[in-house]
Amino acid sequence: MHPSAITGIALTVAATAAFSVLDAGSKYVGSLLPIFMALWLRYCLQSIFTISFATSRSGTAIFKARHWRFQLMRGVLFCVSNGCAMMSLRYLPLAEFTAIVAMTPIAMTLVAALWLKQPVSRLRWVLVFVGFAGTLIIIRPGGDNFSVGALIWPMLQLLANTAYQIVSSEMAGKERPETTQIYTSLLALAITTVMLPWTWSGGMTPALWVGAFCMGLGSAVGHLLMLKAYEYARPATITPFLYSQIPFALCAGWLMYGHIPDHWAVIGMVTIAVGGMLSVWLSVRESR
Repeated sequence: MHPSAITGIALTVAATAAFSVLDAGSKYVGSLLPIFMALWLRYCLQSIFTISFATSRSGTAIFKARHWRFQLMRGVLFCVSNGCAMMSLRYLPLAEFTAIVAMTPIAMTLVAALWLKQPVSRLRWVLVFVGFAGTLIIIRPGGDNFSVGALIWPMLQLLANTAYQIVSSEMAGKERPETTQIYTSLLALAITTVMLPWTWSGGMTPALWVGAFCMGLGSAVGHLLMLKAYEYARPATITPFLYSQIPFALCAGWLMYGHIPDHWAVIGMVTIAVGGMLSVWLSVRESR
């Protein structure tokens, strides 16, 4: 394997670890604070970290954007996706939630077929149903731990995140990655700032500030590491390693909450991961 590909893979795995820190902080802060307040804290810290890093490398030129319509759409979808994710984490453990988020590449197949009218092979449809089956195994409608929130919020997050990824792919090569990341953070910060007077609550404890710091740092570092990973390796090379976030999330859930997934949840997570990696393999094969 080429050394640059190994570097890209290493950066991707490091990014998934950072995203697990983000989700762990989000689960804690989001369960104790109003959603818009928790999101505002994340975006405030994330914007500070991202802008500080980007301007130290490129100066104020990093703020020059050309495609404002896409920037606005991406920022709104980012905020909606994160809000649904925080709500999801109120009902689901970290590892199970992370596995459902990993359904995004498979969900994009549905969008390609139903909205973009792109041809989709039978094998891809099989993988879509495999991923959906894995999600149902994790959520288990009718089971003892099932709730409406555990079904609705993850599905809304998956929908918003899929739309966010499609807009991001449309922007590829049209804007500097650091510029896009800055404006995504700032637009999300602006949206939550508007709601802040109606959602702010006092009583910020040291533990909540630590959780907020983990959200902002985990998000900024994770996204910046992913941007660097794509500089070293092709998406097809590093995408399978995004599933390393599932074991990271499992460890974080165990360390913070003492949660160990039952055998059905593990089967569901493995099903989604296998379906996702087969989808990546199929994309590589079809592109040749």
